[in-house]
Amino acid sequence: MTRRPAALTAVVLAAGLATAACGSSAAEADSSPATTTAPPVADTAPPPVSVEVVADGLDHPWDVVRAPDGTVVFTERAGAFTAVRPGSEPTPMSADLSDLFASSETGLMALALSPGFEEDRTAYTCQGIEADGGRSVGVVAWTVAPDWSGLTRERTVIDGFPVSTGRHGGCRILPSDDGTLLIGTGDAAQPSNPQDRNSSGGKVLRVDAATGAPAAGNPDPSSPVFTLGHRNVQGLAEQPGTGRVYSVEQGSSRDDEVNLLTPGGNYGWSPDRSGSGYDESVPMTDPDRVPGARGAVWSSGPSTVATASGTFLTGSGWGAWDGALAVGVQKGQQVLLLRLSDDGTTVTEQTTLPELSEFGRIRTVTAQPDGSLLVTTDNGDTDSVLLVAPRT
Repeated sequence: MTRRPAALTAVVLAAGLATAACGSSAAEADSSPATTTAPPVADTAPPPVSVEVVADGLDHPWDVVRAPDGTVVFTERAGAFTAVRPGSEPTPMSADLSDLFASSETGLMALALSPGFEEDRTAYTCQGIEADGGRSVGVVAWTVAPDWSGLTRERTVIDGFPVSTGRHGGCRILPSDDGTLLIGTGDAAQPSNPQDRNSSGGKVLRVDAATGAPAAGNPDPSSPVFTLGHRNVQGLAEQPGTGRVYSVEQGSSRDDEVNLLTPGGNYGWSPDRSGSGYDESVPMTDPDRVPGARGAVWSSGPSTVATASGTFLTGSGWGAWDGALAVGVQKGQQVLLLRLSDDGTTVTEQTTLPELSEFGRIRTVTAQPDGSLLVTTDNGDTDSVLLVAPRT
């Protein structure tokens, strides 16, 4: 498990004071980061990596984490938790998923451990929920059994994220040491959600982990909305040592994006141009129709690769790529590495980890304290959880 540095709190609060509140006009937001011109392919190749299969024969494993005792836990979208204790075989974990809504891209998705997991045994999931005749996406808090046999459902932290067929369900969770959660959501393929400040769809939310209430220091104190104008946020990653947080977002027919999050920022997705229809021909970042829209730090350009997660590489074993953003890619079937500029607003070089191309679609990449990566594939019912490490 990676503990979230307290620097994030300071960055969020300071930026929140300096940035226009979510209730103000988008034109008042900070100026847009740099252009989305494709960065050059790197001259320096990443180090070769070893790939170990942690678990296989899986059905769309969505997220994966490692606990402080070394136990690996992962979710499967249709509704399953599995633990792999050090030196042991994968073992199913019991959990009450009786109200799980699993359809299309939505189901049991993000998994995150509390920064105080060793003491509180708390885990969070983002999942589809079907109850009282309605459907939504929400965040649930669980207590994990000391022997890893199961999870006890404690409470729904926050729900009501929009969902229709299951398309564009999001969803990623980033806990912080300050007791808050950042939550990336999808727009449910509904045209008004991304720009509707009263909808939690197409947003990054920031809430109190204990209560689900809007977190202290949010741009609008009465709202959980931290940023808006997103299409389908599938990744959230905090850059070590800076407190900068980046979202990884899937594009329409073009422009998958990595965005540097600024409190109150509007990232320009507004697919309501054709009356009530969901118009996916509009630009991902549309400054003409969304004045002040913030440009992406990185974009896939005229075609998509289906970016699905993000994490930062750490450790000298990665050589020149230590500190790069690693992005899981579905359609492009790779792990993409992006080297960021010193100010974090542009990508200066990009490359891939070639050894991962044989595993097909990549969903989640999660950095580990020892510098390795946990990776989930996303091909169907023959998927795997992989441990990837630089060979030194």
